[in-house]
Amino acid sequence: MDKNEVCAKIEEIGIVPAVRTSSPEDALFAAEVVARGGIPIVEITMTVPGAIEVISHLVKNLPDVIVGAGTVLDLETARLCVDAGVRFLTCPGLDLAVVEFAKQRDLAMMAGALTPTEIVTAWKAGSDFVKVFPCAQVGGDSYIRALKGPFPKIPLIAAGGVNQQTAANFILAGAVAIGIGRELIPQEAVQSRQEGRIRELAHRFLNFVRTARSRRAAAL
Repeated sequence: MDKNEVCAKIEEIGIVPAVRTSSPEDALFAAEVVARGGIPIVEITMTVPGAIEVISHLVKNLPDVIVGAGTVLDLETARLCVDAGVRFLTCPGLDLAVVEFAKQRDLAMMAGALTPTEIVTAWKAGSDFVKVFPCAQVGGDSYIRALKGPFPKIPLIAAGGVNQQTAANFILAGAVAIGIGRELIPQEAVQSRQEGRIRELAHRFLNFVRTARSRRAAAL
């Protein structure tokens, strides 16, 4: 799967699940269950112990799942992630060196940004998506809506504070996708191996995205 196919799948699904767990075993469980729940995309954050090994295992054993790396804060980490087989990189903030590295490797990139200046800078640097983070803390869906006015062509991913009450509103406001962590993958559900609960949440968030997109299309 090349970069264009990865980007197309992310736009199609509209959800980027972020896995933040306290052990590699929990991360593997969470990733596999989310995939079985209908979301073939997973972002393993670098805060997970043994994150590189987790990525490598998922790449080898779940070939139909798009595995990415999150919380990538420097070039060395980005290189390790690429060597492990990731299909995309994400950062909580704007690191132009990582964006350039992703371009050179023909890898999908979701640069983190918050202000209009950072968003434009990330987009001009070649980031395929711009992850607005932390979104909820600066106005939530109303902030995304305000950004889409001057930046209609920039594909924004809303992340930070996305939950069942707000997910649809971010899509209605113009976000191409939403980044979700514990609201989709609750820590207690992972630790208790509650596969059914996580799969139900995956189905629920997929439905939020589909319904909101239909409403947005009807309103345009």
